Amino acid sequence: MDGLKHNLLVISQLCDKGYNIAFNKGCCTISNPITNQIEFVGNRISNTCMLNIDCGRSSHLTCLTSNNDISWIWKRRVAHIHMHHLNKLISKELKGLPKLKFVKNGLCDACQKGKQSRFSFEDKNMISTSRSLELLHLDLFGPSRTMSIGGKYYALIVDD
Repeated sequence: MDGLKHNLLVISQLCDKGYNIAFNKGCCTISNPITNQIEFVGNRISNTCMLNIDCGRSSHLTCLTSNNDISWIWKRRVAHIHMHHLNKLISKELKGLPKLKFVKNGLCDACQKGKQSRFSFEDKNMISTSRSLELLHLDLFGPSRTMSIGGKYYALIVDD
């Protein structure tokens, strides 16, 4: 989430893993159901419980750290550009971009979904409408480089 300053824990996921979570007016506790040992304590600040990492066991600290590599963060910031093109931008020493070498070391979920395609629909040999404009196929495109006679850069195509 843009602008988020903290990692979030989802209570339902902790419950699904078997942890016991208890809330009261000033804090919450997350405990192991097998050992009944308190794993973490969160102090309530406004409507948010902030976990106190110092009281947690050191073996669980890795679950609280973000595993986002800086290159993947920059990939999202520049509209999921290909890593090769991101390296080209870096080589031009543009102001604001970090001086890093970006390596594609995984699959970007958003890029994969954006590249998915499907087959077009089969043509129908019969007319399924009884009057004009009963079934509409709309397409909106723009902005175009050339302004229309009416001074517009977008167009809506209606097809029956």
